[in-house]
Amino acid sequence: MPRVARHTHKPHRNSWLRAAVLGANDGIVSTASLIIGVAAAGVDQHSVVLTGTAGLIAGAMSMAAGEYVSVSSQADTELADLAMERRALQANYTAEVAELAAIYVQRGLTPDLAQAVAEQLMQHDALGAHARDEIGISVSGRARPLLAAGSSAALFTLGAGLPLLCALLAPANAVALWVAAASVASLVMLGWLSAKVGGARVLPAVGRVAFWGVAAMVITAVVGMFVGPGG
Repeated sequence: MPRVARHTHKPHRNSWLRAAVLGANDGIVSTASLIIGVAAAGVDQHSVVLTGTAGLIAGAMSMAAGEYVSVSSQADTELADLAMERRALQANYTAEVAELAAIYVQRGLTPDLAQAVAEQLMQHDALGAHARDEIGISVSGRARPLLAAGSSAALFTLGAGLPLLCALLAPANAVALWVAAASVASLVMLGWLSAKVGGARVLPAVGRVAFWGVAAMVITAVVGMFVGPGG
């Protein structure tokens, strides 16, 4: 008997990983850019730290609220689709079996085998079979608003905390440099970590995170220099 190949896939991590990476990346980039822009404008260190703190609090709340509203909308749509499918199963179970069998035929099964598979799966869990194969909703991929909101806010705070700490500890004449260096290093680490957790290629993940982060910081610094008191 041939040995069964075993692979470890990670689709169950998609929902929280996306929100976590988005939260951490946004925390680092937005707070670092805000601090660098204000520092480039020639503002004193106390005002820079105060601005960064306000940005951290406002950003974390915004991320949590945005993720919750967005993912809640997705969850509402999923529940509506499941309710519609539940009514269809109650109204015409035979037609729903045929519909599921047709899906399997389109995926390559013979009509007889597709009919048998549809009947057996629906005997086990009719709604689950249609949710997965007709609508595209799986248990691991279900929208979880609170999880998305919580992970985004927590990771935003963690990401934003590093540039803010650097702004607090850096010499007054080198705040922007310290924050930029620490933030780029953090973005590289974030890209590496997200690729490892998600099982993706490391170099593209690191490259895109670092590139857009650096671009945001450079643009904000230029704007700060031009609109600051000495601009």
